[in-house]
Order: sequence, then structure tokens, then C-alpha cells
Amino acid sequence: MNPGREILDRVAALGRHSDSPDHYTRTYLTPAHQAAARDIAQLMRDAGMQVRTDAVGSVIGRYEARSQGAKTLLMGSHYDSVRNGGKYDGVLGILVPIACVAELSARGERLPVAIEVVAFSDEEGARFQTGMLASRALIGRFERSTLEHRDADGVRLADAMRDAGFDPAKIDGPSVDLASLAAYVEVHIEQGPVLLEEGRALGVVTSIAAGIRNTMKVTGESGHAGTVPMPMRHDALAAAAEMIVAIEKRCKQGSTSSLVGTVGMLEVKNGTGNVIAGEVKFSVDIRAADAQTLSTAQRDVFAELDAIAKRRGVKLEGSRTHDVKPVPCTGWVQDRLAAAVERTLGGGPARRLPSGAGHDAMILAEVTDVGMMFVRCGAGGVSHNPAETVTAEDAAAARNALLDFLRTFEPKA
Repeated sequence: MNPGREILDRVAALGRHSDSPDHYTRTYLTPAHQAAARDIAQLMRDAGMQVRTDAVGSVIGRYEARSQGAKTLLMGSHYDSVRNGGKYDGVLGILVPIACVAELSARGERLPVAIEVVAFSDEEGARFQTGMLASRALIGRFERSTLEHRDADGVRLADAMRDAGFDPAKIDGPSVDLASLAAYVEVHIEQGPVLLEEGRALGVVTSIAAGIRNTMKVTGESGHAGTVPMPMRHDALAAAAEMIVAIEKRCKQGSTSSLVGTVGMLEVKNGTGNVIAGEVKFSVDIRAADAQTLSTAQRDVFAELDAIAKRRGVKLEGSRTHDVKPVPCTGWVQDRLAAAVERTLGGGPARRLPSGAGHDAMILAEVTDVGMMFVRCGAGGVSHNPAETVTAEDAAAARNALLDFLRTFEPKA
């Protein structure tokens, strides 16, 4: 079978494990999430890998080097998703390296490095607002305070872990040998239109944007919709609406096109059509390619939110749920990925471009050199959306380029 078609068939098969019968949603520790983990583990075994699962549910397959004591090249991505998302996000970066290892194993090839492919259990953080949980745990930097996070049904993360067969008390120390790591490489759909518009199947990532996420709570005063005069209201929803528009306005004024601001969640507590909203929660996600742009934007945004709250007579509280610095991809890893892409595709230098989305590579960069390969997104470059797609030809190109990279990889001296 064509390797690209086989990868896409596996994407489709994993996509059937969803929390919803109507769309693709796979959040941390649900039955669908655990079923996907079992399938991924079997694919790794079928590819000739030894498989283990770490304390937070990440599935790790290992393919030994040609000699003992060799360094380890780590690859992978995540198998959880956003709600009503796309089936290629994360999963493609697990299946492409598995396909490469399967080819090496079938030919009896061993490399100067061992290969470990990790399927991260929770990158999106959609259920418990725990972005990058699994990659933090992998390197021994799990934040134990997140065990108290609760999902929309009030289920505590620690309890969900126990129900799924994991012991929170055993999340202690890294689940890979950090001293042996040669590098970390992640294959991912671009999640944007650049490669599509330029007619390129693959690209090499130069840097990953910084980002912060906050959960904001606006507390006003509920009251009867028909009896409280407009000038006397302290409407939490109206205040939140003005705040949301202010976030959009400020992020449109950025001096760089990399600055973006998004409110993706809005919750009205006990919302009813004939009652003035008394409490509203909403999310704030602000990202930029450099730390200074992000810092200035968030300072301006939160100052304006405070001003709106004061003017409207409501209380505003916020908590930081995610805070990552911009991460440059390591130069020598970029260069080797670019060379592999150029040998695979021909047609001149590989396209290099930044990533506006966050990835597990940001966390791995704290302990090793990192690189990323982007695969062209179809459907206008849309991602985190059911329309997300990748062609079989592009999946095959990604597999061939990554296989070339592996066969020519030598650890940095």
C-alpha cells in the first residue's frame, strides 16, 4: 500500500475514537481517549517497537540502536484533541514516525541512535485546562497543582486519573532518560495556509510563538430583565462582551502580524433569557512570535479589562492557566530537516517558517535540542476544525523526508 494512504487510513481509524457521536472530540482520560491509546500502542508493537505507558498515559514506543549506550532521538506528538476538531492535529505526528520505524524494522535497519516515539496524552488541555500536561510530565516537570483542576462536570483531574487506572502519586520524575536525548523532532500539520498558498508539501519550523491563557470571571449583579433600569444595571455579560471586543481591538493593532488574541470560551452562570447576568467566565488566549510583543499586548489588554470593569461597576478576577515563552528551533536540527526535505522534494531550498501554534516541542526544548517539520494543510489551511485535511501524497512526502532524516542522523558531538 502507498505509505501516505496507509497513514491516512490510520488517521481515520483513530478518529473513530471520539467522545461525541457527532464530531471528533477526544479529551484526556475519556473512554475514547483510552481506546486510542490502546490502538497506538498496538501500531507501535506492529512496527517492531517495545511499548510502555507512563504515569499520565503517554504511550512510548522504543526502537533500539545498533549498539548499546547510544543516544536516543525522541519524536512524537499528541493524541488528544480540541472539541469538534480535526483528525490530523497531533495524530499525524505520531503515525508518520511509526511508519518510519516500521520501514526500518522491516528492512532490519538499526541506526546510530535509538528511536523513541511518544504519543502525548494531553497537549490541548481541553478537558481540564491543562495544556502541555503530558510533555511536562515526560521531562519530570509535572505541576501537581493541576491535579485539583476540574472538568465541566466537576470531575477532579486526580480522580479521573485514578478511575482510568493511573496513580497521581506515581507522577514523579521524567519518564525518559533525559541525559541520553540527542534531540526531539515533531512532525505536525502546519495549521495555517502558508505552505498551501506557496504550493509546498513540507516546511521546516524556525520558532514557536509565545502564548498566555487566562480564565477571567466577571461578577456583576443579577436581576429581573424587565424591572431594573438600564443605568442601574451591573450586567456581567454586557461587561464581558465589551472586554472581548477590547481584546480583539488591541490585538489587531499589533505592530507584527504574529500577534493574535482569542476568546474561545464564554460561560454565563445560571443564564436565563429574562435575567440580567450576574456572573460570566471567559477565556483569553494571546500569542506572539516574540516575548516583548506578547508582554506589551497583555499589559495593555488587562489594563483595559480592569478599566471596563471599574466603569461598569463589576468585579473582575483572573487566573493564569498557560504561560509559555517563544521557543526557537535548534539551528542544526533545522538544517538537517531542511536537507532531508530538499532531497525528498527537490526544487530548491526548503521553506522555513515560524509556528503561531503551541506544540509539545516547546516543553522538550527545556531539556534538549528540538526541530519541527510542517506538513501542508488542505481546505484553506484550516485547523482545529472538522475540515482539517492532509493529502496522501503529502503524508507520503512527510514519511519519506523523515525517513531520510533518520537514516542520515548523527548525534551532535
